[in-house]
Amino acid sequence: MFRAILFTQWKWARLPLLLGIVAAFGLPLVVVQPLPSLFAEDAGASLAIEFMASFGPMFPLLATLLGLILAVSAWAADHAGHHVYALSLPLPRWQLVLYRLGSGLTLLALPLLALWFGALLATSIIDLPAGVRAYPSLLGLRFALATLVAFALFFSISAGTTRTAGVVLGTIVGMLLAQWALALVDSDVNLLGTLFDVLFVWPGPLDIFSGRWMLIDV
Repeated sequence: MFRAILFTQWKWARLPLLLGIVAAFGLPLVVVQPLPSLFAEDAGASLAIEFMASFGPMFPLLATLLGLILAVSAWAADHAGHHVYALSLPLPRWQLVLYRLGSGLTLLALPLLALWFGALLATSIIDLPAGVRAYPSLLGLRFALATLVAFALFFSISAGTTRTAGVVLGTIVGMLLAQWALALVDSDVNLLGTLFDVLFVWPGPLDIFSGRWMLIDV
């Protein structure tokens, strides 16, 4: 049964997943392309570090997109078919959820390995000056953790009903509107800033997405 569910999820997500694999493998290679010319300049190391920092947000963004794609595709067909297929299977709901979760994690391994291999290749084709080091495995591990967190978050939302997704989306929109209304009356209350600190600053659950994402650093 697991193999059948894995195959169906591969069919549903194969095109965006293949694009994600290419993007994960190619992103480290694209990032390091300008580094040799930057290292050749005066203060080249600092210029290279600044350049890497500017591209850092691309990694958590890609991790979020990969988690979102695999999580949504796992349940999109059930929502479209009003869960007739899921109810017709000879297994309980909890077991189906575990199979879907396991299938999604299995498919996620492909882009995670692609980024790690891309990072290893990217750092092997450039010569680093003294005082600058490459962290391909550390970046790959952090990317994997961020992708798994994003997948778990979106999977739990997608596994529910469309009403559940609507409540989550409505809550986000409501906070945006509330912050906009507070800005109109010149209030110093910052709901979004407080929410960001709670979620993205340690010990927040999404702290893995914040901070510096550096393939090459001092």
